Amino acid sequence: MDTIKKQDGFMSQKLIVLPEHILAEYASHPLIRSLYITDIGYFPQAMHHYRERPEGSPSYIIMYCIAGEGWVRLNQNKLHQMHKGSIIVIPANTPHAYGSTESHPWTIYWFHMRGENAPAFFEGIDSFTASSQVSVEKSTQIIELFHESYELLEKGYSLNHIIYVSQLACHLAALIRFSQQQPKVPKSRQNKHDIEESLQYMSAHIEQQVTLQELAEQAKLSVPHYSMLFKDATGYSPIDYFLRLKIQRACQYLDLTNQSIKEISLQLSFQDPYYFSRIFKKIIGKSPSAYRDTRKG
Repeated sequence: MDTIKKQDGFMSQKLIVLPEHILAEYASHPLIRSLYITDIGYFPQAMHHYRERPEGSPSYIIMYCIAGEGWVRLNQNKLHQMHKGSIIVIPANTPHAYGSTESHPWTIYWFHMRGENAPAFFEGIDSFTASSQVSVEKSTQIIELFHESYELLEKGYSLNHIIYVSQLACHLAALIRFSQQQPKVPKSRQNKHDIEESLQYMSAHIEQQVTLQELAEQAKLSVPHYSMLFKDATGYSPIDYFLRLKIQRACQYLDLTNQSIKEISLQLSFQDPYYFSRIFKKIIGKSPSAYRDTRKG
């Protein structure tokens, strides 16, 4: 049973709860069943907003705070403070409570989602059980996805509308998952670093040789710390990732130019074409010449 301290709405709020019979009718559709929105809302300056679900919700609840402050408690455990830029995913069937502060009431966008792929999107990532920050770029995307979903649902619950909104839900879930998987870096200016900057640096130097020490210095981090953060973010060591970027570029040269394999290897700073071919086959699964002969498009 839900406990709500504020029964009426909030000025300029947006709220849609899809009827259960609509969800039951459409939820098995192959383009919907993977992930779909059941409820969607926007509460601006939601003073006294409070909700408690002792039994949890059958849906995953995504809450994104763009102003003000609030809190979320899961399983009677630690309180997670929410403030501007904070996002949290409340797992399905998890007892929880949340509310806005009285002194600085929050403004939140929220989504309830279900589907076969919901656990794959939202479970197994520690940061989903604690509020964390969203970048300005990702914030804009989340808000745009909300409005596109909401405005389409406002026009009716047709099958085509629900299919489209389901795909927007997948985009949103992937965006949140990607955002939350980024490593948390100490806030001191000396250690501040965004892995995205390393990726841009690698791309800008793709035809050169770059050492691990150089990458760590560019990131203003020690080699061990940088390597750990980079692998947490990408799943690969920095040099392994850089080699993969080089081979990815080699594929483009093989597809789009008439350069020989030796010329391509030298252009990408592989001094030994045989070593280049071995790395290429290890990553792509076939030799450069076999790759070039493969029909594409």
